[in-house]
Amino acid sequence: MEKPILVLQMQRMGDLILSFPLFLWLGRLYPNREILVAAEEGFYKPLMPLSPKVTYIPWHGVNVLKKRDYHLIVNLSIQEKAARLCHDLNAERKLGPSMDEHGARFVHGTWQLYRSSLVKNNRYNRFHWADLNALDAVPQKRIADTRFDIPRTLPKNVNKVGLFLGASEAAKRPTPQFWADLVRDLLGRGLRPMLFGGPAEVELGEEVTRLSNAPALNLCGKLGLDELSAVGQTLALFITPDTGPMHLAAWTGLKCLNLSMGNVNPWETGPYTPGHYVLRADMDCAKGCWHCDRDRLECHGPFDPKRVAALASRMAAGTGHEGLARMRLPDLALYRTGNTPDGLYHLERLDDTPPDEERVLSAFWQSFFGNHHGLWSDERARSDWQTVRETCPEAAESLLGHLPETGRQFRHGVAKGELLTCSFWETSPREIRPFTGLSHMMLENGDFRPQAWRQALAMLERLIDICR
Repeated sequence: MEKPILVLQMQRMGDLILSFPLFLWLGRLYPNREILVAAEEGFYKPLMPLSPKVTYIPWHGVNVLKKRDYHLIVNLSIQEKAARLCHDLNAERKLGPSMDEHGARFVHGTWQLYRSSLVKNNRYNRFHWADLNALDAVPQKRIADTRFDIPRTLPKNVNKVGLFLGASEAAKRPTPQFWADLVRDLLGRGLRPMLFGGPAEVELGEEVTRLSNAPALNLCGKLGLDELSAVGQTLALFITPDTGPMHLAAWTGLKCLNLSMGNVNPWETGPYTPGHYVLRADMDCAKGCWHCDRDRLECHGPFDPKRVAALASRMAAGTGHEGLARMRLPDLALYRTGNTPDGLYHLERLDDTPPDEERVLSAFWQSFFGNHHGLWSDERARSDWQTVRETCPEAAESLLGHLPETGRQFRHGVAKGELLTCSFWETSPREIRPFTGLSHMMLENGDFRPQAWRQALAMLERLIDICR
């Protein structure tokens, strides 16, 4: 019997659903191997009818996993107990973090290490979590050859619109007053809003119902995930913050309008399949936000219920993205989810706003890391760097100006095993932090040994060559 494949996924429901593409690809790559997934039973059990074919193991029963050897282990969890389990099990290949009995942590896989470098450093990241789950284990061509169906468009006489009220943090969802105003505005446009939420949203649903004083069906706390999925088949649209039920809706073909606010990055956790829409505040602090340190959530301000209702009305009626792009949405950016020719996740901004520094640099860093990790040739990175130089000369000058100091620090590291200046990582300009962030993780992963310093220096030499 062939050795099985094991995926460790201890995160929330949304993270589990974003692992479904990986399960799908692994099943196609290894049709004769059993695929085991260790996850929280409360999350996976209601999702089993919708999941690709795998065998789920509850976390409270993971000791049974120690009785077998594995062809591949993919640890997608950040929790220490998952890293320890990954270390303790025998496998021909491991991906993701592992931790030994002394607390020493090691991240297996170049893309898993890249993901680790994004903590508090994701402003310029353009790789989605679902893609990062898979890129170390699945050939890029397999990803590119996969076609997911676009969400269904129901007949125009279907006017029910779902509103999922909650999120894991209050900063990631609209206020009760926003939802109440949106309910009234949707009703004014002939749509029938329905309120959704889990047990944690029961009080929120009651508050929205009271504030709106309108006939909206409140189903908060009344449906399981399987029932939510079934009811979703009757909805024309699902309006939702970045949360697990959004990913469930997208996976099941329900058209989503993601109100992306707070400390989330839609490039990383937006609806993964093509044909959905993401609405995000068009302000600097909302680009790669990890946590908010401002006095108030300024990214919430541009979300006007009347404009969201107008957008939702057009989406529910089946208006194409060309028509949606003509809408006036002050201080907001509307994106449509899709894929690049390489099959990777992409957000297409629908208005004609010229690319700013963040968009241009993000494209370059995606091209650079994709080339560095073997996804494509360096031609794309060179072309994108020329765009940086032509359209964002100050950013290009800042990045180029830091390269000599980076080289000096890394060469000292090769010789002495440490930096010349301890504050080097913190003082790097933000334009080059994707590079210094990954370099730092590479060095930590290699215990700052000479080989790790040489790897970081080799990546720097590649960057210098491309930026000539």
